[in-house]
Amino acid sequence: MAVKGFLQGFAKKPPVSAVISTAADPQLRLEVLDEFEKAGIGWIWATDAEGRLIYISDDAVTKLDIPLEELLGQPLISLFETDSDNPDERSDRPLNFQLKAHNKVRDLTVRFARNRPRNDVRQVWFSISGHPKFDDRGQFHGYRGSAQDISVEYERKLVDSRLAEFDSLTGLYNRHFMNRRLDGIIGAFKQAKRSCALMMLDLDKFKRVNDTMGHPAGDALLVQVAERLRNIVGNRGEIGRLGGDEFQIILPDIDDRGKLGELADKIIQILSQPYPIEEKRAIIGTSVGIAIAPYDGVERDELVRSSDLALYAAKNGGRGQFRFYSDDLKDEEQERELLLEDLRIALEAGDLELRYQPVVKTSDNSVVCLEALMRWEHPERGPVSPDVFIPVAEESDLINQIGEWALQRACVDAMAWPSSVRVAVNVSAVQFTNPEFCNVVSAALAHSGLLPDRLELELTESVFVGDSETTEAVFTDLKKIGVRLALDDFGTGYSSLSYLRSAPFDKIKVDRSFVDSCTQKDKNSAKIIAAIIGLSNALGMETTVEGVEAFDQLEVVHSKGARLIQGFLYSRALPQADVLELMANGGMKIEPDGPEMYRPERRSVFRRIGVIHDDHRYDVVMRNLSKTGALIEGIMGVPVDTQLVLDLGAGQLVVGTVSRVNNLEIAVEFETSLVSDGAGGLCTRHRVSPYALAIAGMPLTSLSPGNYPHERMSDGAKSAPKFMQVVVNGSGGAV
Repeated sequence: MAVKGFLQGFAKKPPVSAVISTAADPQLRLEVLDEFEKAGIGWIWATDAEGRLIYISDDAVTKLDIPLEELLGQPLISLFETDSDNPDERSDRPLNFQLKAHNKVRDLTVRFARNRPRNDVRQVWFSISGHPKFDDRGQFHGYRGSAQDISVEYERKLVDSRLAEFDSLTGLYNRHFMNRRLDGIIGAFKQAKRSCALMMLDLDKFKRVNDTMGHPAGDALLVQVAERLRNIVGNRGEIGRLGGDEFQIILPDIDDRGKLGELADKIIQILSQPYPIEEKRAIIGTSVGIAIAPYDGVERDELVRSSDLALYAAKNGGRGQFRFYSDDLKDEEQERELLLEDLRIALEAGDLELRYQPVVKTSDNSVVCLEALMRWEHPERGPVSPDVFIPVAEESDLINQIGEWALQRACVDAMAWPSSVRVAVNVSAVQFTNPEFCNVVSAALAHSGLLPDRLELELTESVFVGDSETTEAVFTDLKKIGVRLALDDFGTGYSSLSYLRSAPFDKIKVDRSFVDSCTQKDKNSAKIIAAIIGLSNALGMETTVEGVEAFDQLEVVHSKGARLIQGFLYSRALPQADVLELMANGGMKIEPDGPEMYRPERRSVFRRIGVIHDDHRYDVVMRNLSKTGALIEGIMGVPVDTQLVLDLGAGQLVVGTVSRVNNLEIAVEFETSLVSDGAGGLCTRHRVSPYALAIAGMPLTSLSPGNYPHERMSDGAKSAPKFMQVVVNGSGGAV
């Protein structure tokens, strides 16, 4: 009977018994099945008890473009696989599991695995269902099932899913994906006791690019930032753009703070390289906050908050820095607002001060210039570094007010100096782009009576961000006024020779970072200093080398052609009264005075820490700290060559050997050097878990509080202490 006749017969409403008889007709069932398959609504499949394909519809054979004889007899699981990108199905190869368990399969999305390579975009997806067939004795005989081609719908769903996980501008992951990914990693790592680092970063001065070059330029810059991050991070982690200029990097299985610091420093350096945009150049920076699970948080929200606090601390520390999370970090956003308000009050109350560091000519030690450096003594915080409060001021209009005050004050003070001595004033990029800046400079000169060529404005390459025509116009106006221009911090970041070609600089200042390492044979710093001085001489410019603190450094930079030196070897920054006294007592000449050899800074501290020996912990005071050792007080009777473990807190244990003993003072040399914490401090590369200590036979109670991968274990019986504990007061004496 044809399908048409069947439908007509059904329309005549035959008795129920007739319907049952017709539906049971084998010939009719075959015809209906045949019509169903030909209509393309779906197709039928079946397997034997071993899971091999024994039947498949002709339409499916045609669609799959595989000969029937190659399909029949093949295991079904070798023909179809679950798609790992399936937005609705996240388990691993569930089809295989379901078939082996003889479970019902219902609307499972699978991909035909044999027709095209996996990276071929022309894939075929099916929604597959099946029921296991058992006989009366419960013996399994295979599957009987159906399937539908859902390639078009599924591909659309895949695109929508990917759009929901990726940032449309940069192609990086978005906040939604990063949150879900971080949840998954932390959950899995928590069980396996593994670590995961999280970096948060945002771009410094990005708002200026948007304001001066327009939002399309800002978008183009973000695309370039994303590409640089991909190149830096590679396959070590996953990168996301959370929105605006905020980025996040997940780095599984990394807890080495030395490696993390190196990676963060590389990100800062590379992202600070100029960006070519529409035949212009944009310059930004970045700050990075780093937190590590499980030490800084065992849940996503905790880890994100810790990395956020570290980021705020990096920004408040002067920007262009990285910072690791520590328990003493406060709400930096609130701290910044309080600091800004205190800075407003300090400016109005006259609490800001200028101090002047001499620039000395090496041929006769005469002072040719004094650089004005701003100082702020906070009534509660104590001295606040310009690296801290200037970036805060730059985020508001306060920087223009502070800059105007500094120009006026410096010009007035310079009038009391010999006419041969210039004054140098640092100018923020925000000040430089202020339309009134040139008028402010002219007013300061007019008010003080200072000759224009005695005023030197120190600028950094960040002034070149934005409209080049406006920048060139400001340079032209400043040269008309007659002031001198110096390019500060030259050689750091990615200084460009085009700055020297396009801007009328009178001086280049070599950054102190090259001087710090110029005496080290394995560094190229001395050669770079020589190259910068040679370039400056060729362009008819002066060169000042900053940061000279020892005679061995002076000898190196002088041999490379340096004629103007600035640094502690000659003088620190002086108040105006001391400058005037210096002039009155012998003119403007300063003899160099300082150490013969430069040594990296050894920080003086007064900090209570723990020292572990055998199964005992002693409370001591740490007097100074360097990368390679420390000076401690608080225990007596410790012989030279004794091995100690210093507990610096938060799981930071440092193995060291006693190298010198002088009464209460004990010098300890570290087995492994400390690394930078990004904020001028030092930290251990790794933090130690109580579990690792237990394996080493060390006391678990010695660790400071914190989140660790393993639970604490109870101590066993302790031996008698070998050293005598003494109490040390703040002045260094025993109590």
